[in-house]
Amino acid sequence: MGEHVGEHVGRAPLRQILALAVPALGVLAAEPLYLLVNTAVVGHLGAVPLAGLSAGGIVLAQIASQMTFLSFGTTARAARLHGAGRRADAVAEGVQATWLAAVAGLVITVAGQLLAAPVAGLLTGDGRVAGAAVSWLRIALLGAPLILVTMAGNGWMRGVQDMRRPLRYVLAGNVISTALCPALVYGLGWGIDGSAVANVAGQLISASLFVRALRAEGVPLAPVPAAMRAQLGLARDLVLLGLAFQACWVSATAVAAHTSAAAAGAHQVVFQLWMFLAFVLDALAIAAQALVGAALGANDAERARRLAWQVTGCGLVFGSLLGVVFAALAGSLPHVFTTDATVLAEMPGAWWFFVVLQPIGGVVFTLDGVLLGAGDAAYLRTATASGAVLGFLPVVWASLRFGWGLVGIWSGLSAFLLIRMVTVLARLRSGRWAVLGSVR
Repeated sequence: MGEHVGEHVGRAPLRQILALAVPALGVLAAEPLYLLVNTAVVGHLGAVPLAGLSAGGIVLAQIASQMTFLSFGTTARAARLHGAGRRADAVAEGVQATWLAAVAGLVITVAGQLLAAPVAGLLTGDGRVAGAAVSWLRIALLGAPLILVTMAGNGWMRGVQDMRRPLRYVLAGNVISTALCPALVYGLGWGIDGSAVANVAGQLISASLFVRALRAEGVPLAPVPAAMRAQLGLARDLVLLGLAFQACWVSATAVAAHTSAAAAGAHQVVFQLWMFLAFVLDALAIAAQALVGAALGANDAERARRLAWQVTGCGLVFGSLLGVVFAALAGSLPHVFTTDATVLAEMPGAWWFFVVLQPIGGVVFTLDGVLLGAGDAAYLRTATASGAVLGFLPVVWASLRFGWGLVGIWSGLSAFLLIRMVTVLARLRSGRWAVLGSVR
């Protein structure tokens, strides 16, 4: 069986990357696309609710980002086992990740209810915005265990190269959320709280489908402490990696919120578009992660290296195309999200950075997938922390001190991405990431 999988991986051409990336794109795009719809719905309530959504949303996003090992770490381990012909063991990684998700999600929900108010106040510096953020966040946090279970489900399914079922499951939840959001916000008059309720409803549907799929695999469902400890070993590096990202994103949101409600609203719109396109490009990274992990699990280092360079080229091309498209939409797309003149006036300070950075993001995000597929999280952690400490954070906080506004915030993001691009390309060229075996 291991030889059969190895031969299949060895034959994988560029079209196989795209065959895996297209359904992965649907999964990745579903949540940020819902958030864009959410932003548009809440944005028409005014600058204060939109700024509250920005603050509350960034906190919830950071919680999920700190738990990325449930998806990316599980994919890396499951892909190697799948490449070695050990499907049942690969699925078992998903069982243990789901247990970790459920426990961590409950802890986060309880802690979040207690900390929502002080965190929102720290981020916003405006009583009205903080009130809106707390109201949204306390409801949205009820979905934390569901978000994490869905992440674990995506992780093991990607590892065994099953990309179609996750697409169906995530779309089912997000379609419900998208339909409910305007009905609750406007129809029932729940305002910003309605968007949070719609979010939790969709997460419940998706998480339930992933749990049902795991039970249907016929593998033991009992928790195995030793297996969970092994997953937490990789989790350490991924959590630190996530902390570097979140220090940047939270700092950017806080600086925008302390600048003005209009700046915070404009940053919310452009940042959600940025995250949406990052997830679009991450579809290539997920395909690379699954295929590179399987190639290394099948002891085919040459195939893994070839895939890595192929996906890097794809990321550059797709990122460039996205930059062109959103440059053309600069005059019209912002008006879809808000009619507030003050928010629209702030938008150009971030928009053109967002456009120019797309090709760089295409290279960086796809190479993240390559290195995560190889289990090279320790190097990626250090590279990301270097970009945050040397590039993003000094510029962002200087922006607050000297009043540079959104131009300063997005200049920091540019420095961050350039540092990361140099470091991950250097790692790719070195070849030291290509460690063989079913488990790294």
